[in-house]
Amino acid sequence: MLKKSTAAFMIVAALLCGSLLTLGVTGYADIFGQAAGESAAAAVVPSGGLQEKESQKLGTAMSLIEGYYYQDVDRTKLIDGAVNGMMEALGDPYSNYMGKETAEKFEESIEGSFSGIGAEVSSDNGKVVIVSPIKGSPAEKAGLQAKDVILSVNGETLEGKELNAAVAKIRGPKGSKATLKIQRTGSAEPLEFVLTRDDVKLETVYAKLGKDGVGIIGVTQFSMNTAERFEEELGKLEKQGMKGLVIDVRNDPGGVLPVVIEMAEQFVAKGKAIVQVEQKGKPTEVSKSAGSSKNYPVVVLMNKGSASASEILAGALQQSAGAKLIGENSFGKGTVQTSFDKQLGDGSLLKITIAKWLTPNGTWIHGKGIKPDIAVAQPDYFSVAPINKSVTLQYNMNSADVKSAQTMLDGLGYKPGRKDGYFDSATKDAVKKFQSASKLKVTGSIDAKTAEALELALIKVIQDPVNDNQLNKGIAEVQKEIQASSSKK
Repeated sequence: MLKKSTAAFMIVAALLCGSLLTLGVTGYADIFGQAAGESAAAAVVPSGGLQEKESQKLGTAMSLIEGYYYQDVDRTKLIDGAVNGMMEALGDPYSNYMGKETAEKFEESIEGSFSGIGAEVSSDNGKVVIVSPIKGSPAEKAGLQAKDVILSVNGETLEGKELNAAVAKIRGPKGSKATLKIQRTGSAEPLEFVLTRDDVKLETVYAKLGKDGVGIIGVTQFSMNTAERFEEELGKLEKQGMKGLVIDVRNDPGGVLPVVIEMAEQFVAKGKAIVQVEQKGKPTEVSKSAGSSKNYPVVVLMNKGSASASEILAGALQQSAGAKLIGENSFGKGTVQTSFDKQLGDGSLLKITIAKWLTPNGTWIHGKGIKPDIAVAQPDYFSVAPINKSVTLQYNMNSADVKSAQTMLDGLGYKPGRKDGYFDSATKDAVKKFQSASKLKVTGSIDAKTAEALELALIKVIQDPVNDNQLNKGIAEVQKEIQASSSKK
């Protein structure tokens, strides 16, 4: 899991998805004992490598290319390409090769800061897929979602590009624009998102105490300092008289394994299992808690962007601490990666899947995710596609953009009466009311200014906790358990 990073976008490392569960910096055999910042098997390379015939074959290929290719070639690029080819041949989206520059970005993300559009991505059957947008990032603000497929960036297709090259296209200087074409399940046509790249300093833990003594802690990813920050914030809430806790790992793509174990120990009774890890040729390792349980109710919020370390935490708290899971089915990443950098000797890095992890009861959630105890969907306008602003939407039109506009109007309380994409008179009246309230020219048509105003107004509605069905259900469930506990005293 473990090294990693990640309703708006910032893309930093893309590879991180693979790191969703990277044993991060240590070999698995020593993962529970070594410092989290060490490089896996830094000085040890397994026996094997190229056999004489294999080495000769590669050397011959290099000689033929250099001798006969019609242009001069860059040997470094050829070697990098060969290593990349080996990793891609594994057919594992979480095993990657990173050149020196990409590896540096990867390490930055582990430490909790990076720049880009603010989303974690992975490669799946040749497609660049969003694992999760980062909280507060350009990606989240633009409305990008887990499972979205990025088709192109600024008009350049990502088809056929290996993940490092795709990430390089998505990244860019702070303030620059990235126009993404996105394929989203349920949408017949690709969606277009225009994002402004930005720097991201990732604060991984957010906490507050709500009414009735219900504490809320949001975790955006499991970076090196996340367990320490979590413990600090949890301690503050407990000192303030917290009676129950909601842990929010929605859109959290994962992070460092020892970190999530340390966090889980704050809720799982001593001796109970937190996670199991199976590695080739070795007995299953069971990480058991050295901590203690809590005397207050805990629920965990998750969604399809909750991956890897988030799923480990959710599974551990559900099965070993009695916590309820609320929201949507999680992402489904049940493998463990570690990274090897010093062995390559040139600043590049290999991130390799070395094991799979199981929940305390032995379930492998890879490709399936974890089902919530209480399924709760967000309002439809939480996932509405942006409106194409190059076309003015008018009466009697029928399109996906009209459907998006109707969904936005309905979410804002203007009640167009339908959300099927047909621009009828009721939709026109709703548009006029919105334009009037927004001090726009009242035309009943949706031009670029009206579309932009709709989207900005909707962002405010989405960001208002009052409209967060999953959070509200989590709080209500904790309140119910607090009341039930009080009645027994």
